[in-house]
Amino acid sequence: MDLLTFKIILVVTLFAVSLGIAAYSTWGERKVAALLQDRIGPNRAGPFGLLQPLADGGKLFFKEGFIPNGAEKFLFILGPSITMFIALITGAVIPWGQSLNIGGESFSIQVANVDIGVLFLIGMVSIGVYGMMIGGWASNNKYSLIGAIRASSQMISYELAMGLSLLSIIMMSGSLDLQKIVSDQGSGLLWGLIPADGMNWNIFYQPLAFIIFLVAALAETNRHPFDLPECESELVNGYMTEYSSMNFGMYMFGEYVNMFISNALIATLFFGGFNYPGIAWVTENYGENIAGILSIVAILFKAIIGILIFMWIRWTIPRFRYDQLMHLGWKSLIPLALLNLVVTGAVILLTGS
Repeated sequence: MDLLTFKIILVVTLFAVSLGIAAYSTWGERKVAALLQDRIGPNRAGPFGLLQPLADGGKLFFKEGFIPNGAEKFLFILGPSITMFIALITGAVIPWGQSLNIGGESFSIQVANVDIGVLFLIGMVSIGVYGMMIGGWASNNKYSLIGAIRASSQMISYELAMGLSLLSIIMMSGSLDLQKIVSDQGSGLLWGLIPADGMNWNIFYQPLAFIIFLVAALAETNRHPFDLPECESELVNGYMTEYSSMNFGMYMFGEYVNMFISNALIATLFFGGFNYPGIAWVTENYGENIAGILSIVAILFKAIIGILIFMWIRWTIPRFRYDQLMHLGWKSLIPLALLNLVVTGAVILLTGS
């Protein structure tokens, strides 16, 4: 198998897995909510309601697409398309596994191994807000416009804190390459003392950066308690108010794909990515392919745990007021991220590592 064929298969697989996890996250969301509220949740479409996402997708696909009078038709359709495209393309630079040996040749389980992967992700996240802004403005609806303005303001404030928290990880690894950031967490001595085969994770060195990044990720994905751009009690459905059919579906699925990719990125940056305890031992004793398959399972497991935590937060913590959201971003997270950056720089300077 040549490299191009492998990459094409990898792209198609990643596309299918991202959409599949996004679809079943809608089922999982309702099941988690039902568990927390002592209800049953979806249970009619298939056993345990497992076919409910297919029923929902079919409903959205076959419904009539409605475009309001006075809306900018081209931009109205472009908005959700941008959101969905950006959500899917961000997974291209994440290392989804160690490597696989096919026909005597090793293939990295990463679509695009670029040495500026972190910069690429920040850039794509910044572009993603245009999908919401364009859709909200093109709808010719005051609630949609307010939701779009809220989304843009929210993204600006929380992207700063997110970027600053990432800088501490970049300073530790000395690289913007996600593959190197992951490999650094797979070996070495934990705190310089304990041998850590697959467990030398950044969360043990940067707990504050992790908390800041987690909060910023919740805001970036418009999840509770930061879902002010939608905010049904105030803005009907925010920037999505006028959308129906698959245009609405692309916004909704884009949001769930973003949640999946965000948690995969959190796992990559702070929880060792595809590394797991004993990965070097498994590679040595059972071969590259077994270790590679287990590494794929490891990062997907970590991402799914993160998704469940996102869902738990949604059904536990009430929505912030908008002024509280802005104050948290500008007056709390950014100063904390700057402080963490200064402390990280001082420790690296003093220890020389």
